[in-house]
Amino acid sequence: MPAVKESSSGDTPRNPRSATTLVILGVVAAAIFAGLCALGTWQVHRLAWKRALIAQVEQRAHAPATPAPGRAEWAGLTSGNAEYRRVSATGVFQYDRQTLVQAATELGSGYWVMTPLQLAGGGTVLVNRGFVLPEWRKGQGQADGSQPPAQASVTGLLRMGEPGNGFLRNNDPAANLWYSRDLPAIAAARGLTDVAPYFIDADAAGAERDARKAPIGGLTVLAFPNNHLVYAITWYALAAMVLAGAFIFAREEKRSRRKG
Repeated sequence: MPAVKESSSGDTPRNPRSATTLVILGVVAAAIFAGLCALGTWQVHRLAWKRALIAQVEQRAHAPATPAPGRAEWAGLTSGNAEYRRVSATGVFQYDRQTLVQAATELGSGYWVMTPLQLAGGGTVLVNRGFVLPEWRKGQGQADGSQPPAQASVTGLLRMGEPGNGFLRNNDPAANLWYSRDLPAIAAARGLTDVAPYFIDADAAGAERDARKAPIGGLTVLAFPNNHLVYAITWYALAAMVLAGAFIFAREEKRSRRKG
């Protein structure tokens, strides 16, 4: 009986794939490639948007202060045309209606002190007077809240109100627990009317820098992460890998058909 000759590689020759299988694989590869390219292009657009945002914030935040928008301008304010403007306002602080909103800063975990400022020209704007530690709330905070209304001038950055929920928790006005600076909810809980759709992040004032003794202003975060270029390169690299894989597959399939 003649001996059967085995191939040197020991592999059984593979039959070429059917046309239907090749079409399905091609469509899947094309869809994945197109999706990855779309994600990369989206990140390129996001990169341009983020760079424009950073430049805009830098320009607004370091420009001379202008008067805070009055009631006639409130309806037209948006994040795009107003946020991070440097503004100034004069009015009367209503300490008995202030709200403490939980916050985490470079100084630790504590609260933003949101105090209503009744504007000289009418209306009320909430002012974030700064950050305090829990010790302030237990001590000076109680005395601060019992102060009579006082005339004040404030300079700081205009910020639009935040959503009604914090990063992990929802505000609970009934329990006086606040996790985001939701202006309409704070106004309703404190009985405030005619409230601006923005608040002012007050600049640092005075030499006091102990958050256990007084609110520390000037802590607005102006540094924005910008990783969109890395993301774009990653998506385009993955698209290139899919294209390379498809080329290798097609080459091997062509060789298999020649052998067949």
